[in-house]
Amino acid sequence: MLGYLAKRLGYYVVMLLVAVGLSYALASTSLNPRANFEGRSPRPSPASVTRQLDDLGVNPDTPLADRFGTWVGHLAHGNLGQTINNTPVTDEFKNRVLISLRLLVVGTILGTVCGILLGAWTATRQYKFSDRAAAGLSFLVMSIPTFVLALFATIFATGLNTWTGHQIINFTGQSTPGLSGGFFTHLGDSLVHLILPTLTIGLMLIASYSRYQRNTMLDVLGSDYLRTARAKGLPYRKALFKHGLRTALIPMSTFFAYGFLGLLTGATFTELIFGWHGMGEWLVNSINQNDVNSVVAYSLFAAVMVLIAGFLSDILHAALDPRVRHA
Repeated sequence: MLGYLAKRLGYYVVMLLVAVGLSYALASTSLNPRANFEGRSPRPSPASVTRQLDDLGVNPDTPLADRFGTWVGHLAHGNLGQTINNTPVTDEFKNRVLISLRLLVVGTILGTVCGILLGAWTATRQYKFSDRAAAGLSFLVMSIPTFVLALFATIFATGLNTWTGHQIINFTGQSTPGLSGGFFTHLGDSLVHLILPTLTIGLMLIASYSRYQRNTMLDVLGSDYLRTARAKGLPYRKALFKHGLRTALIPMSTFFAYGFLGLLTGATFTELIFGWHGMGEWLVNSINQNDVNSVVAYSLFAAVMVLIAGFLSDILHAALDPRVRHA
């Protein structure tokens, strides 16, 4: 098992290097940081613009390989470069990454666990009303874009607050500005602000994961080894979860790795709509400002998160499948 995981980790390191290199090349060739300076008033001189671009390491007149080599050298020392406004990218990264991780981790756990349980449960109730209702709701959620689902959530929360006459659900920002109180007061406030963004992300995952888990579970329910376990006297519920669900989770672990990239895209829209100043909002602002270094920093974050998800899925796969553990 350790040999298998070490080999997979080596692959992911290579993939990370390739992804970062391609992201840097794409951002450097498609964005025009010079336009950001030339559009200022008063307009700086061409020599001044060139000097500032050189200081930032984004001068398009410098060969791309040289720029990338300089950026990698800075990265090796924990320096992600300077933003287009000449502030450290690393500081902005640190301020925003924990905000996004809070949303991504909670949303992922909620969506994955609920999606797997819902899919397994509906598989045992094939073609019954509960199965058809869950399928209809899942397809409805999957057909709605993430930003529309987030808007529906804000409309619902606004209506609920208006109907009750109290601010039951706060959904703008990740916390209430100027809130006074102790640790638990701020913790409770953060959890309230987390409800709607998490549900928006979680619902999308529940809808897609439950459909996939249902199909894999149906394949397992008719298997010979499950019937053999029942024939040996193992209770139905124990046989279902110990043998059936465990086997059905093996292909699900692979699906989790590929679905995480879509989760990042959905989180970007969710952050913008709910006013979370996280990595998604930073990416959109950086593209609008032609900020090459910030866009590459986000790409590095996205690549690392996707590859971590892939490695975790490999660990789960190895833990579930004895053929991998003993390979």
